[in-house]
Amino acid sequence: MFDALVVDKDEDGKTSAAVTQIEEADLPEGEVTVAVEYSTVNYKDGLCIGPGGGLVRNYPHIPGIDFAGTVEKSDDARYAPGDKVVLTGWRVGEAHWGGYAQKARVKADWLVPLPEGLDTRQAMAVGTAGFTAMLAVMALEDHGLKTGDGPVLVTGAAGGVGSVATALLAKLGYEVAGVTGRPETESYLRDLGASRIVPREELAETTKRPLEGETWAGCVDAVGGAMLARVLGQMKYGASVAAVGLAGGASLPATVIPFLLRGVNLLGIDSVMQPYENRLRAWERIARDLPMDKLEAMVQPATLSDLPGLGADILKGQVRGRVVVDVNG
Repeated sequence: MFDALVVDKDEDGKTSAAVTQIEEADLPEGEVTVAVEYSTVNYKDGLCIGPGGGLVRNYPHIPGIDFAGTVEKSDDARYAPGDKVVLTGWRVGEAHWGGYAQKARVKADWLVPLPEGLDTRQAMAVGTAGFTAMLAVMALEDHGLKTGDGPVLVTGAAGGVGSVATALLAKLGYEVAGVTGRPETESYLRDLGASRIVPREELAETTKRPLEGETWAGCVDAVGGAMLARVLGQMKYGASVAAVGLAGGASLPATVIPFLLRGVNLLGIDSVMQPYENRLRAWERIARDLPMDKLEAMVQPATLSDLPGLGADILKGQVRGRVVVDVNG
């Protein structure tokens, strides 16, 4: 028997979450059983702990869209007992039981080896949010972004993806402008490396002008909606926006003018189905380029029993930085 955060739904459709003991035989099918050490709290986790957001197919359910730990059993030659592994994506924690348990069983294809230079706690301080941020930075660089091109904007900068993107970009030598609607996070963002703070209200409203002054050399956007539309009209010629989230809404009230007259690129960043080779590339870059002291400053520790409250908090935008869940704590 081992502990897990189990979410269930009653006949009236109301969900409830509680730490419960389950048996290994209850785990879903998969080639590799992992003794989970750490997981994290992401926006999707908040949905899955609470109302489900259409992500959870069957109840009872164990959320947790990422985890790091040690292989206990493996029917796949790529992994042996004792190997340290990381999992992000593949709809684990949504359609498949996830990391909010002391054990998980998953497909071998979904795992990557823990990168050299990171321990399991650091890997989950990075987690899905940091992995996504690294994919976004890589995409911007693959599309020509270089240090010295001008300021790079990070929207939702105090959130999980935004925090890691800010620290990464600053470490790599970029001038970072962080957008936040929470004035109290200014010192936090400056400590991560932001050289400029942009109040959310400056970008929150749409404008009738399809183009504004060329301001940003690149952008990691975790907000979407009206803010993304506004930012597109402020990008420098040939610059790119890496879209990673929709905290501000899924609609995009924009025109095609920035694409046609300035050659702006809108790059979609998906971390869930990312191919294996690019996953390895991203984790190697994380181990090399992410300042671990800055990463530690983002971390809020938690245990399984804290998760119902944290799930509600993240849906209300009240979680700053990264939450690292010690499932054995």
